[in-house]
Amino acid sequence: MVWIHPGFIYLIGCLLIPLLKGKVRQAYVVLLPIVALIVLALTALGFFGELPLETWEIPFLKYTLMLGHVDNLSLFFGFLFVIVSLAMFVYASHVKEEWQHVSAFLYIGSTLGVVFAGDLFTLLFFWEVMAWASLFLIWYRKTESAWGAGFRYIMVHSFGGICLFAGVVLQLQATGSIAWGFSSLVDPATHGIGLPGIMILIAFMINGAVPPLHAWLSDAYPEATVTGTVFLNAFTTKSAIYVLLRGFTGYEVLMWLGAIMAVYGIIYALIVNDIRRVLAYHIISQGGYMVAGIGIGTGLAVGGAIAHALCYTMCKTLLFMSAGAVLAATGTAKMSDLGGLYKSMPKTFWMWMIGAASISGFPLFSVFVSKPLVIESAVFANQPWPWLLLEIASVGTFLCLAVKIPYLTFFERDTPKKIKAQDPPVNMMAGMGILAVLCIAVAVFPGPMYHMILPAVEGLASEIHTFEHYIAHPYAPKIVVELSMFFLFAFPAFWWVLREPFTHREPKMALDLDWFYRISGQWFIWFCEKPVLSFAKFVDRLTLKIASYFVWIGRNPAEAVRIKGLDLRIQLEKNLASTSEYVRTYESGLEGARQRYPRELPRLSLGASLILILLFLVAYLLLYLVG
Repeated sequence: MVWIHPGFIYLIGCLLIPLLKGKVRQAYVVLLPIVALIVLALTALGFFGELPLETWEIPFLKYTLMLGHVDNLSLFFGFLFVIVSLAMFVYASHVKEEWQHVSAFLYIGSTLGVVFAGDLFTLLFFWEVMAWASLFLIWYRKTESAWGAGFRYIMVHSFGGICLFAGVVLQLQATGSIAWGFSSLVDPATHGIGLPGIMILIAFMINGAVPPLHAWLSDAYPEATVTGTVFLNAFTTKSAIYVLLRGFTGYEVLMWLGAIMAVYGIIYALIVNDIRRVLAYHIISQGGYMVAGIGIGTGLAVGGAIAHALCYTMCKTLLFMSAGAVLAATGTAKMSDLGGLYKSMPKTFWMWMIGAASISGFPLFSVFVSKPLVIESAVFANQPWPWLLLEIASVGTFLCLAVKIPYLTFFERDTPKKIKAQDPPVNMMAGMGILAVLCIAVAVFPGPMYHMILPAVEGLASEIHTFEHYIAHPYAPKIVVELSMFFLFAFPAFWWVLREPFTHREPKMALDLDWFYRISGQWFIWFCEKPVLSFAKFVDRLTLKIASYFVWIGRNPAEAVRIKGLDLRIQLEKNLASTSEYVRTYESGLEGARQRYPRELPRLSLGASLILILLFLVAYLLLYLVG
């Protein structure tokens, strides 16, 4: 039985969306993810053959493209993306702009194309489709800030695409192969990477929003449409985590970058005012745990990173849905303009709290069975500083998402009179409800997730014993007590000591590293519009003047030479202080010659013509011999 590519269910299925209307289209956009989910379930059950599968091979030039490289890791991420996309399309089914749905389907389909790619050319192709499809989810908001953010977004991702293309070419030149996903790019002997690996890593780090290559995310995601941000949060950064697992597991630099990433994101999340921008910075922070786990490279770390990709994506998507519901109901996502929404939006509040409890790592909520694995792996790997940074980020996550935002948005003061709010429509609540149930279910019954991850960990990590030991006792009393005490002491510390400085309502501007390319971009545009354009105009005028001069001469070269000779003689006479009468005579003759120009061309005798032809031939012969 030929395997059905889930990505092409989205890519081909989106072609019918503009032709459908009303409830038929609403049902259709929900049906396609269900079909893709069924295909993945059949794949896991062995209906298409035993894993790994290597299928959908297409000849291209002298190479073979492999669109279907299906193993335990790609299958797990396939499930992750399809499950969250199902909840997303339920949430977004009310959207009337069909092309917004088309963009979302292209985006998700290309992400699945990246996941199942078995060669570098296929990876590069779907990588670029993913970037351009996601752009329109930003631009569809149709505001000036969305246009600007989208432009910066695609500029950064175009640079990432160039880096990936360069890495692919260098890798092909070095190895003669385009195979991808079958072995790491990290040298097992030196634990280093060559130039091809460096270029590919930069491209992956851009999509993963690893500082200092992260600013595009916090700049663009809050400017997307209500549903567009929900889609954007899940796929670009998690597909980057997937390819980092494929190519760079055990590369120690990523451990340090991930730890810094976790703290960096949480610092900005505590500062900014817009709820969706807070969540955008949390994407960076939580991505740090996965990047750090990939860098540590042990079984516990890699297993934790893979598990966190699922658990965190579900709860973060739920939080973005809740924030989108607030934005749709009130017209703003700025905490400085909100307050007291619990009375009018109680269901949205409880959905938010389930997501906040999950991402904070409360027992019986999703991230409890993923993030502690990465933190503990730093302890087992004797890496105290990364461990400390990851713990600090955990404190910030709890204080920001489980305390600060609910307090300022849903309580603290009465709802401003200008805001009229209510809970969102049924489909949006249903999308949130699906993820809320999954956030609890995966924590209460983590066994299926762990057992699906285990074969992938065996193929990536140097050892798996720590992971096997941990998943056998995910609710060990020691772990539950430690985390419970952590939350028990963190909340009073915040409420009595840090509440005032961190719950300000004054909107403030938080400068990030995007400031540098914004300012440098403005100077570059000024340089192009002023000095460069002025110089171009000068060259243009000079070129036209020279061209017109040669055209003027070409109308009668002999007469033109005579006129210029008269002009030169007049200038010499003036310089020699000749009598004005003598000069006026020449000027009168020059004026008459110019008025009669070009006159009739002079006729040369046969002998003179032959002499000129011979002179031209001699000149050509000399140039030929010299050249």
